[in-house]
Amino acid sequence: MIALITGDIINSRELQDQNLWLEPLKKKLKDWGNSPKSWEIFRGDSFQLEIENPADSLMAALQIKALIKSLSLVEVTKRSSPIDVRMAIGIGTKSHNSDRITESNGEAFVRSGEKFEQLKSELVTLAVNSPWTEWNEEMNLFLRLAGTQMDSWSISSGELMLEILTNPDQKQAEIGAILNINQNSVSKRYKTANAEDIIALEKLFRKKIISLI
Repeated sequence: MIALITGDIINSRELQDQNLWLEPLKKKLKDWGNSPKSWEIFRGDSFQLEIENPADSLMAALQIKALIKSLSLVEVTKRSSPIDVRMAIGIGTKSHNSDRITESNGEAFVRSGEKFEQLKSELVTLAVNSPWTEWNEEMNLFLRLAGTQMDSWSISSGELMLEILTNPDQKQAEIGAILNINQNSVSKRYKTANAEDIIALEKLFRKKIISLI
């Protein structure tokens, strides 16, 4: 089984300079492989990313979320709303393996696509679709609740969460040195971003999916 993340950048087309988010996203997606085999950006602001181990899929989605929220845009959108990211995680088998991820297929791809189409009507920016119905219901409730926090992350919260999620073993003093802030500021950002709850959710997701697989 694999995980397939289908996503798009919200409000991106209202920015004149697409490279403000495009280049950082490309750099981050390279953490999970090469394009177009493992990931691809298409239709301007949509993307797909394959995660070989489904247990790692929420961590990948959280890192992408934190990255997008951390971007300090030179310009603002017409509605003065920062960009965000919408993602659906599909978990299942992969029946056709192409040199381009957008030409591959299988249960994970179908589930990811189906859930992605539902995100707007469900008013959520992150959800999962797996073979396990009860687990989907439970986890999507958790993700909906977590989303109320993550969707409102500020740039500083995004920067902190990206560093924590990418390098989870770092101490607060080390994170502060990287972000050029003192340890007290790291602690305040940690609480503001509800980092403890987000990290606990990722661990729960990982534990449960490993037991299911």
